[in-house]
Amino acid sequence: MSENIKRTELNSLGEFALIEKLTKHFKANNQSTKKAIGDDAAVISNADKETVVSTDLFIEGVHFDLSYFPLKHLGYKLVIANISDIYAMNAIPEQITISIAVSNRFSVEALEELYQGIELACENYKIDLVGGDTTSSTKGLIISVTAIGSAKKEQLAYRNGAKVGDVICVTGDLGGAYLGFQVLNREKQIHLENPNIQPDLSKHQYIVSRQLKPEARKKTIQFFHENNIVPTAMIDLSDGLSSDMMHITKQSNVGCRIYDANLPISKEVFDQAIEFNLDPMTCALNGGEDYELLFTINPKDEGMIEMSDIDVSIIGKITAVEDDSVIVTSSNKEYKLIAQGWKA
Repeated sequence: MSENIKRTELNSLGEFALIEKLTKHFKANNQSTKKAIGDDAAVISNADKETVVSTDLFIEGVHFDLSYFPLKHLGYKLVIANISDIYAMNAIPEQITISIAVSNRFSVEALEELYQGIELACENYKIDLVGGDTTSSTKGLIISVTAIGSAKKEQLAYRNGAKVGDVICVTGDLGGAYLGFQVLNREKQIHLENPNIQPDLSKHQYIVSRQLKPEARKKTIQFFHENNIVPTAMIDLSDGLSSDMMHITKQSNVGCRIYDANLPISKEVFDQAIEFNLDPMTCALNGGEDYELLFTINPKDEGMIEMSDIDVSIIGKITAVEDDSVIVTSSNKEYKLIAQGWKA
């Protein structure tokens, strides 16, 4: 860190002063938030709706590498990863809590940068930071995020509702976050071997952004609600399409046919996969952290999905469980779908 950049030690502030400093600019975006930060507990009123809650834990060195992950981007991604789980229930995220364990390696300014990213995500997705905790860590940074959302009971989508004949859909494109991760690690290794060489990411902006600053599919859920569409099953793609599709088939007791020609793969992903001597299809099927939505719908809703502007691809059909789950190639060969996504 440059000597000209101000550094405030964490121990110069007490816990409550630190929380106040980090969160003083946050504002409430939802009427259901009755009391946010500043008391012993948050107060949330959801009236006639169901409350949906999801929690994730992020550990430095396991889930993120600060050698190439800017803290502001990290803060943003933490929020996206959690609210994507809420969207995957066909619910609307409204509140989050953030708890951090941090070592004295970090300054107050570093944590402010982290919270700037959190605040930006809260503003972009109109959610409220309503609480959390801070404590010390002997090494590194550990962050726990809890997302809270709501939906009417009849709107909720689970993983176990897929039926034979349902259409399988996925938003966006696949494999970008995985290849962005590969590019960042390659540039890191080059820099470690020769510190005089600075990383050049100019040709990889799209896939790097898919890793460092993903977005959640808010517009898709709004479309569902506005058109009274309830997916029969839905999951967010955090572990990879193959693994997450298997979650749906197992919990719904069905099989599936995925057509590889229908998988959405961007030109950037395809070209980068080839450069790394990787199969683009494998990256699309098994790469993690895309945070797209994988869902099944009743065939009667297929036309409305096809005519929408929500960036959705129809990639297959739900079959009977005895038919197993397969990938079908353009030459009509079938291969068993195997869960090979990320395990972290």
